[in-house]
Amino acid sequence: MGGFFGVASKRDCVLELFYGVDYHSHLGTRRGGMATHGEGGFNRAIHNIENSPFRTKFDHDVAEMKGNLGIGCISDYEPQPLLIQSHLGSFAITTVGKVNNYEELLQQLYEGEHSHFQEMTSGQVNVTELIAALICEKPTIVEGIRYVQEVVDGSLTLLLMTKDGIYAARDKYGRTPLVIGRKEDGYCVSFESFAYINLGYIDYKELGPAEIVYVTPEGVETVGAPGKEMKICSFLWVYYGYPTSSYEGVNVEEMRYKCGSMLAKRDGDSVHPDVVAGVPDSGIAHAIGYANESGIPYARPFIKYTPTWPRSFMPTNQSQRNLIARMKLIPVHALIENKKLLLIDDSIVRGTQLRETTEFLYQSGAKEVHVRPACPPIMYGCKYLNFSRSKSEMELIARQMIRKREGDNCSQEVLDEYANPCTCRYAQMIEDIRKQQNFTTLRYHRLDDLLASIGIEPCKVCTYCFDGKE
Repeated sequence: MGGFFGVASKRDCVLELFYGVDYHSHLGTRRGGMATHGEGGFNRAIHNIENSPFRTKFDHDVAEMKGNLGIGCISDYEPQPLLIQSHLGSFAITTVGKVNNYEELLQQLYEGEHSHFQEMTSGQVNVTELIAALICEKPTIVEGIRYVQEVVDGSLTLLLMTKDGIYAARDKYGRTPLVIGRKEDGYCVSFESFAYINLGYIDYKELGPAEIVYVTPEGVETVGAPGKEMKICSFLWVYYGYPTSSYEGVNVEEMRYKCGSMLAKRDGDSVHPDVVAGVPDSGIAHAIGYANESGIPYARPFIKYTPTWPRSFMPTNQSQRNLIARMKLIPVHALIENKKLLLIDDSIVRGTQLRETTEFLYQSGAKEVHVRPACPPIMYGCKYLNFSRSKSEMELIARQMIRKREGDNCSQEVLDEYANPCTCRYAQMIEDIRKQQNFTTLRYHRLDDLLASIGIEPCKVCTYCFDGKE
């Protein structure tokens, strides 16, 4: 995943850019970058942030960089922003998304004008440079961005900064967000809507799907009209989004309360835990919603050690992810021993981490561990965003259980049955997961309840990872 922030100001914007980008640190842990433009032209800094926070790596750069225009990013993949010199002039560019037809687009560029690329990431051409090259295929920047929106299979949201202003373009189907803030001396553009609040900006505009705007210190001009079809990622609310953010007018924290409330209503009087707990951090709000609805006390039987441990799925090595998952949670034995616990996590992907958490609760004296994931079983790898490092759908625990029952050649019709919570096959799959994970009971959030928790038109929300429907 990743996130970005940009500023177009009548004054020097470097400090605002620095803090705005830093507020996207929950979206990545590998690389951070900033690019500015001022009287001295373009300037850029990129650092590895795997072993230390964004702020600590860019202190020196903030003191030296100058400019009234700036863009920056947090990325889990390629180094960016990039500085590009082309027939369209000089510009800086940063992107968030997933390009499934990367090889095809690269080959197309090679065959067209015998292009060459400088930036390499893990042995491959930097995806952001590829996008820049595609934009430069057209006579204007806006036409180039429109071209990219049409030819990319997957998703792409971007910021492109020239010497005069910033082009901001949301993904063709709005799979990721893009918002604009305003204050007296300028504007900002941001992935996360909360990132500009403490910088003195107020909400100005949320871009529609495929919308392109041109932002200067003086104003915001729509240079590419929004499309009508939207498929914003439902996982933004379930997991990725920071609690203070809102997407399409729906706040993340409030949505999670509704989600937990619906889980409690589905349970009714079927379970009687002593306390409700959320797996830190993203499971906490779901658990509060469950506790508020059910009347069962909310407690924190384990605490996340926040000063140093990042989100556990970020490292590329699975054993390192497992170690971090174990190390970051510290038990409170007094709240676990002889207690019946109902535990809410945002999701179960492979099941490795939650299984270890459950075992650690039993070892700490828990009598029962009831589990309520805050989204439906994940059945398909995401085609549109880099939200999982799974190499194969068969790494997903739901698909593993299906393969045990159905073998390797499972038809789409059968998979659809397993995704339907009203079928016997779905019930069998849930029971198989429960047994393997050693939960006392297991009930997933239903897809219809998830969509109701979000509250916008279901046709505008992407649920591909749950039901395989595009």
